[in-house]
Amino acid sequence: MTGEKKKKKRLNRSILLAKKIIIKDGGSPQGIGEPSVYHAVVVIFLEFFAWGLLTTPMLTVLHQTFPQHTFLMNGLIHGVKGLLSFLSAPLIGALSDVWGRKSFLLLTVFFTCAPIPLMKISPWWYFAVISMSGVFAVTFSVIFAYVADITQEHERSTAYGLVSATFAASLVTSPAIGAYLSVTYGDTLVVILATAVALLDICFILVAVPESLPEKMRPASWGAPISWEQADPFASLRKVGQDSTVLLICITVFLSYLPEAGQYSSFFLYLGQVIRFSSEAVAAFIAVVGILSILAQTVVLGILMRSIGNKNTILLGLGFQILQLAWYGFGSQHWMMWAAGAVAAMSSITFPAISAIVSRNAEPDQQGVVQGMITGIRGLCNGLGPALYGFVFYLFHVELTDTDGSDKGVKSSRANPTDESAIIPGPPFLFGACSVLLSLLVALFIPEHTGPGVRPGAYKKHSNGAQSHSHSPQGRGAEGKEPLLEDSSV
Repeated sequence: MTGEKKKKKRLNRSILLAKKIIIKDGGSPQGIGEPSVYHAVVVIFLEFFAWGLLTTPMLTVLHQTFPQHTFLMNGLIHGVKGLLSFLSAPLIGALSDVWGRKSFLLLTVFFTCAPIPLMKISPWWYFAVISMSGVFAVTFSVIFAYVADITQEHERSTAYGLVSATFAASLVTSPAIGAYLSVTYGDTLVVILATAVALLDICFILVAVPESLPEKMRPASWGAPISWEQADPFASLRKVGQDSTVLLICITVFLSYLPEAGQYSSFFLYLGQVIRFSSEAVAAFIAVVGILSILAQTVVLGILMRSIGNKNTILLGLGFQILQLAWYGFGSQHWMMWAAGAVAAMSSITFPAISAIVSRNAEPDQQGVVQGMITGIRGLCNGLGPALYGFVFYLFHVELTDTDGSDKGVKSSRANPTDESAIIPGPPFLFGACSVLLSLLVALFIPEHTGPGVRPGAYKKHSNGAQSHSHSPQGRGAEGKEPLLEDSSV
């Protein structure tokens, strides 16, 4: 017992030291101005802009490093990263509820961008570090918790839409810029520029981003323990099963994001390999779809949330996703891909709408845990999705055989137009459409409203280890709880 007390004292001293580093001596949070959604938007934009620049060099390095079964190796790399993200997201979310968001924004952005300079130094180390960086590749988890800290419930879905739109905006120009610089000046300059953008993002967090989680909203003691139950991702999944509404939401996220993750990992290759897009056409496609996604996640999302409600917005987004994936799977002409891309932009409203529902299930001091759980599920999909798509491509003999940078892009080993590719050019996308159809059927059972007296308690149970010091369940009566959905509150 004496040894345990000494360990706790040492832990408390370490935590207090960390607190002094993160927070100024005067107790005021570091940063410029008051916490705002715009701080979160800049962080997301810079991180994914840096990675967007590497779209073309990444394809070249991937094929040079793994000339055989490129799709399978791509799926394996992203699979390991996604699995590690799934395992770590609940712990990082819970720790950010205790320690604040800023320090974990810095941590996640730093380690997510750490592999970038290694692309030219050592490709093998580059792909190895990408896989291992999944431990901290949960920036969206912390960002959504940051946004939840500083917005009212009626503002939250719009704010989430703005963050998601920023992700799309970061990909509007960066792949085209990266492709142009790669052809004109070489991949080395692109890697240097991406590294500089990542460093700018880290400096922005250090200097400009203020802490969003007030001290009074955290546990009373900085020595509040983070239990293994909170850090165990499988325990969090078992907890969501204790509440039917939360379980339905999580299943919907899993079934809808699984094909989306696989699509992200291979679609640019697919456009060149099967549909024969040129590199310029691929860059233009990314830009146009990105712009349309921005409009969908800002203007259209707000209108839909006000007019048809949160649940129906999710159902509509899933319907668009089914149409998009089916069109990708059967489409064989350029115009079909462009039309499907417009539908894909509309389907991007689904996740911010789901995030709004999830955040309304959580107490203000539990947003990190809640978003960490959803990000963990998405992380699991980021592992399974690319692997599934790569395996299906492999089964249908779609293999990367040439990346010479010509206008024909990436050539397929299935060059004969009379084979099965003429009937179903994109088999994985049809598997994805079936998965999203199941997601839509599950989402139909999500209740339109949950009364104040029966608000799901799975999140409270999930995080009670850290929260019981200052927020006991008895201290929050039913009258202090909010309904799950407020359809006209945006």
